[in-house]
Amino acid sequence: MRCTLIFPQQSALLVNRDKELEKSLPLATCHLPLNFDLQRFAEGGDKTEEPTDKKRRDARKKGQVAKSQELNAAFVLLAGFFVIKVLWEYIYGNIAGYSAYIFSNLATFSISTESITELFLGIMMLLAKTAFPIMLGILIFALGINFFQVGLMISTEKLEPKLDNLNPINGFGRIFSKRSLVELLKSLFKILVIGFFLYLYLKDEIPFMPYFIYYDLPHSLAEIADKIFVMAFQVIGVIMVLAVADYAYQTWQTTQDLMMTKQEVKDEYKQTEGDPQIKGKIKQKQRQMAMSRMMQEVPKADVIVTNPTHLAVALLYQPGMTAPVVLAKGQDLVAQRIKEVARENNIMIVENKPLARALYDAVEVGGTVPNELYKGVAEILAYVYRIKKKNVNQSRAA
Repeated sequence: MRCTLIFPQQSALLVNRDKELEKSLPLATCHLPLNFDLQRFAEGGDKTEEPTDKKRRDARKKGQVAKSQELNAAFVLLAGFFVIKVLWEYIYGNIAGYSAYIFSNLATFSISTESITELFLGIMMLLAKTAFPIMLGILIFALGINFFQVGLMISTEKLEPKLDNLNPINGFGRIFSKRSLVELLKSLFKILVIGFFLYLYLKDEIPFMPYFIYYDLPHSLAEIADKIFVMAFQVIGVIMVLAVADYAYQTWQTTQDLMMTKQEVKDEYKQTEGDPQIKGKIKQKQRQMAMSRMMQEVPKADVIVTNPTHLAVALLYQPGMTAPVVLAKGQDLVAQRIKEVARENNIMIVENKPLARALYDAVEVGGTVPNELYKGVAEILAYVYRIKKKNVNQSRAA
């Protein structure tokens, strides 16, 4: 079927790829929506631009930052085993002491409300003395690694209920998405790597474990604890390496998720900096206003110094001034306009190429003439005053 596309601007485009097919099929008219953006369609929707700082700030406010759960887990494990290693004597002493107390009084233990309450409180106190330091160490490490990854950030965006989360279609989409597949592959890879290192360690240690039955209890526990700590820190080292790699991947993935199209970058620039066309018009209007104010000052000038066609500088000197002042300056068309205003107001125009160039380059509008140009300006002003005085005398004589 032939199809004529009707755009909002009432333009028509005939899709005509096959002449024979066009003759044999009827013509259909396809109306595009009024909000169809032809420029956006032409540019495409490929996200090829790096995310801007504003895009990253907005994503951060929504809680979308690079964060590796693997890195959190690695440091939590490291904190737990490190604290246990450091406080092992303290923890072992408390547990052994309370166990000895229980078993030594087991013969005289009577089941009653008071005895059960006392036993329960004793166990709770033991857990508090042994587990609290471990929990505190884990908390400090966890807060530290989270602060390292995302800094100080409070966002409730993830806590807000969303109806899309209840949609089973969206749920299946998340389950079978590319991200879920990557997470599955990461988990399988982590299991394989950790299992491999555990196997390398345990294959040499398992044959010696039956000999522990010949040791006394404290010696056996100490040996088992040492081997567990060695194995744990080796596994944590492997997990740490995988976690660093995962953090690098999460950083890259977050950047990919925030990538922008060219049109999005342009739209954001317009929102933050303003439309370039509007800004250009504003600057043009400001220049016109400044030009108008400058031209209003030209009739006050004593002389216009030119070079003679490209530059023009209007000078004023009055008694009490420390130095002559530049009322207006310009080049090309502006210079021509300054000279026209000067002629309309009978202001003398003096040609001096070096001085005109020096004044134009060295002095801004409203500024005073610098010391090194005093001599040249003074000569011109003296010449202007002589001419004016001569004209006044001639007028009086007439």
